[in-house]
Amino acid sequence: MVDRSYQCKDVLILAYQSFGVLFGDLSISLLYVFKSTFSGNLSNYQSEDVIFGALSLIFWTLTLLSLFKHVIILLNADDNGEGGIFALYSLLCRHAKFSLLPNHQTADEELSTYHNPRYSYRNPQSLTVKRFAERHKKAKTALLLLVLFGTCLLICVGFLTPAISIRTAIEGVKVRSSELHYGVVLIIACILLVGLFVLQHRGTYRVAFMFAPIVILWSLSIAAIGVYNILKWNPRVYKALSPYYIYTFFRDTRYDGWISIGGVLLCVTGAEAMFADLGQYTAASIRLSFFCIIYPCLVLQYMGQAAFLSKNFAAVSTSFYASIPDSLFWPVLVMATLAAIVASQSVISATFSIVKQCYAIGCFPRVKVVHKSKWFCGQIYIPEINWVLLVLCLAVTVGFRDINHLGNAYGLTYMSAMFVTTWLTALIINFVWGQSLVLALLFALFFGSIEIIFLSSSFIRISKGGWVPLVLSVIFMLIMFVWHYGSRKKYLYDFHNKVPMKQILTLGPSLGIVRVPGIGLIFTALVSGVPATFTRFLTNLPTFYQVAVFVCEKTVLVPYVPQKERYLIGRIGPKSFRMYRCIVRNGYKDVQKNEDDFENDLIMSIAEFIQLEAEGSGTLEGSVDGRMAVVRTSEKFGKRLEISELERNGEASSSMPPTILNSSKSHILQYLQSTYEMESPGSTLRRRVRFKLQPDMNYRDPNVKDELLELVEAKQSGVAYVLGHSHIKAKMNAPCLKRFMIHVAYLFLRKNCRAPAVVLNIPQTCLIEVGMNYYL
Repeated sequence: MVDRSYQCKDVLILAYQSFGVLFGDLSISLLYVFKSTFSGNLSNYQSEDVIFGALSLIFWTLTLLSLFKHVIILLNADDNGEGGIFALYSLLCRHAKFSLLPNHQTADEELSTYHNPRYSYRNPQSLTVKRFAERHKKAKTALLLLVLFGTCLLICVGFLTPAISIRTAIEGVKVRSSELHYGVVLIIACILLVGLFVLQHRGTYRVAFMFAPIVILWSLSIAAIGVYNILKWNPRVYKALSPYYIYTFFRDTRYDGWISIGGVLLCVTGAEAMFADLGQYTAASIRLSFFCIIYPCLVLQYMGQAAFLSKNFAAVSTSFYASIPDSLFWPVLVMATLAAIVASQSVISATFSIVKQCYAIGCFPRVKVVHKSKWFCGQIYIPEINWVLLVLCLAVTVGFRDINHLGNAYGLTYMSAMFVTTWLTALIINFVWGQSLVLALLFALFFGSIEIIFLSSSFIRISKGGWVPLVLSVIFMLIMFVWHYGSRKKYLYDFHNKVPMKQILTLGPSLGIVRVPGIGLIFTALVSGVPATFTRFLTNLPTFYQVAVFVCEKTVLVPYVPQKERYLIGRIGPKSFRMYRCIVRNGYKDVQKNEDDFENDLIMSIAEFIQLEAEGSGTLEGSVDGRMAVVRTSEKFGKRLEISELERNGEASSSMPPTILNSSKSHILQYLQSTYEMESPGSTLRRRVRFKLQPDMNYRDPNVKDELLELVEAKQSGVAYVLGHSHIKAKMNAPCLKRFMIHVAYLFLRKNCRAPAVVLNIPQTCLIEVGMNYYL
């Protein structure tokens, strides 16, 4: 009974918090739905039946697409509690071999978040379709392109939502100040938009507690205004909830009515956010919020506007603000503006998350992902995307003088994204849920046909603003495809040119070179073998560190990888070689909070692996490429070495050089390093620790103690990061299209994105870059 009360309390708390993130966009759309619907020839139909018909369309669209599709059905298609297009794609790739990620390992399937017991059922009827898709690479590519197109549409939503929401909210001023010039409204909207994007780097943790009360107060206010208008203007408006009025609407308006439903679809803009941001809440909390507050409040408000318009059709362009009682106008205007800002903030944050997920699976150029410890879990900031969104947002705000054109672009973008989600969900029903193909097709045909009707109306309005998001989506998609194509070709080149381990082993423990104190981290995309970068380094400079670690950071198609399962550690060659392999596995939504701790975590993981190997779970002496072990699951993890803090973050004195550790570096190198750290404030904030062996630890094998001692001494001597600095070229006999994609498009993206060392937060004093020519 106590556990149940705690569960109910958690659901209520999450339901309260969800108002500030999920429902701002959905609740603000009522400002422009009727205005956009009656913007064309439909304004010539001023009968009560036409008004009621439009209300009936809005009610059933909101009910079918928001309530039934998203809240009841789609919230069940979660990936370990996460939602969104990438969650659907991840589920499909894990239950069928649809993934195009090149470095998949069998060990990845042993992650605790990889398999979900709810989706263990297998339907034999779906095997035929699944095997067909798995055998054909074009089918996998088509699925990836569909997912990327959906994400590009959602990126467009990221700048269209702030533009239409804030501008529509501000235009309410003209209802009370009709002489106010259009340019003044535009300037106010642009100032708010600039302020919104400029403050993104500071996060929302200081003001986020206000988001939920604002949306709740806004929802209750619009419901109260709706009830007021129903009682004052037309109590019979409840009859419009009957679908019969949809029939009379199209019977009376015909072609003009069909064209107008492009404005009706704006009532569900924001519904996709309920599924996309599912990971921050739970399905139960979202359903509670929607059923109890959002849905009834929206229905009452739309009914109130329809009742008002049935007696005051001339005010259709400002139906919401014109229907507000005079004494409440200015407070409601302020709340509308605040609700628009909250809705915009949520969409911008969701856009950062979408871009980060594209980048994680190798479909977006390298960007800087910022996450601060005081921010909320999962909240990130991407500077490059923030400024691109600001420029595009200002462009459409100023460029679309008629706000109905902005509504056309917004509606077309959102409905296209919903259509993509519908077909992905149909695949989930068949392949993941194990339901029959007939049921999956019924779902796709029922909801897909509704969305196609809306899209057919929206496509008529392409010349009136709808072309903008389509063109930008194609541009974003080309960027993603070119980057994915070039990155995959580069990986395949590395894979086919990797050095056989037997060739390395013939060189002996010294590898035929001079081994100097320290640890060398060789970053590579390969999960096995030795990259050509390493051998090229040895060819030009026959010296390397006494401990060599091949590090592979890769993305697994799960939302999150538990910290204790993140590192896979193994040995390369005999123990005397002191060569290890570390595979760092991240989920597509993982955000690394403490990048400075990577070195320390790596040392602790290797030390644990050495101990576990000695206790009987290791590989035999002389093995070519040893088995990998998830060492953090050990009960003794973190107890093998003693770690002590040398200097706390932020306490380094600016007037004195940083502490120079005892190491094998010359005094000149130590002086240069300390000088660099003084001139680079970010370097002095890196965590400094010292490792040493536990004094009371008993070792069965004395060689284990020697290896651990050598590892500790190497860490104290210093860590160097070895990265490949690649020069990409197309083969001489490559087709013209391939040469253009590599020499022009891909190289342009590489030169204008973040360098790998910047993304990995590697200090310049620790960085070694090895030049490599790639002929793709």
